[in-house]
Amino acid sequence: MSRQIAFYLDFISPYAYLAFHDCPKALAGLDVEIHYQPILFGALLQRHGQLGPAEISGKREWTYRQVLWLAQQQGCALRLPSQHPFNPLALLRLAVASLSGAPSDRAICQQIFEYVWASGLDPSDAERFQRLRDALNPPSDPASQTVKDRLRDATESAMQDGVFGVPTFAVDGKLFWGRDALPMLRDYLMGAGWFGSGQWEDCASLPIGIRRTRIS
Repeated sequence: MSRQIAFYLDFISPYAYLAFHDCPKALAGLDVEIHYQPILFGALLQRHGQLGPAEISGKREWTYRQVLWLAQQQGCALRLPSQHPFNPLALLRLAVASLSGAPSDRAICQQIFEYVWASGLDPSDAERFQRLRDALNPPSDPASQTVKDRLRDATESAMQDGVFGVPTFAVDGKLFWGRDALPMLRDYLMGAGWFGSGQWEDCASLPIGIRRTRIS
């Protein structure tokens, strides 16, 4: 039976795009089934009182430089959108309305990711978005309350399960965060002995030596 992996993503994240692109190669030869789950990254940041990488001077510029370099290393087409960050809600709701749990879900996510990260254009442009919606032709209305509730509930459920960032891969109750966690995920799925050594669990009990006071 295929191992079931939940792939938590937000189209605002270039690292989620790179992980999405690299995932088939990273997990090649393994009997896995990936379920793509859009969630709102901004809600995760708010829960933990954080800013996104693109909202921090210096880190913002580094993020864009790194993802452009990583893309050419992977052979992945990546052009920075004309503005970033942007409000991803419309794209997330479109994805939720379009995804069905079928193998075609990957093609749907790829189309949305490339809309943001392979065009160099404005993801918030209303005419472009309408063309994308028409192309996907979702069976549900992305603007419906039902779809909005599904996205909110998925985001809340992910946070309750410990998801704190995107991309995150979840399998067997374990979370693997970030594009660079793909080799670690593969190692786990292949039954590497380290994961039974107790070190995974021990990390959760390491005492906190100092807590910083948040500066307002």
